[in-house]
Amino acid sequence: MRKELKGPKVEKIAVAVVQQLNELNEKIYNVYLLNLSDKIIEGVMISSKGYGQNIKTGEKVKTAMLRHSIEVLLPNEAAKIEPIIEEVFGINNEYWISFWNDSVMYDKKYIFVAESISEENMKQIPILGVRGVMIM
Repeated sequence: MRKELKGPKVEKIAVAVVQQLNELNEKIYNVYLLNLSDKIIEGVMISSKGYGQNIKTGEKVKTAMLRHSIEVLLPNEAAKIEPIIEEVFGINNEYWISFWNDSVMYDKKYIFVAESISEENMKQIPILGVRGVMIM
């Protein structure tokens, strides 16, 4: 593929699924966008969807596509994208992120493959200081 068709490479931008406690002290999960760079990103557009196959029945599963936006994300800042339920951890969960930096548009697809969001894959997430699974 020609270099100019690929677009600029996204660096130091991550998506994380983190485990937190709600007001009833129950485990919940939220998805965050992390700006680990030293630059401001603006006009952030996010689309999320889940897809895969039910292991028990073999039937294809597809969730609705959701869209989110974040006006500005400062350096070393995180923003909550959406809550996520454990029932979809068994399918692929895709987050397509597009944003502007210095008048250049960037975009990247982040995919949490089926079963990758699990206790054994969790580690301490920078900026947030909680446990989760992060893709950079």
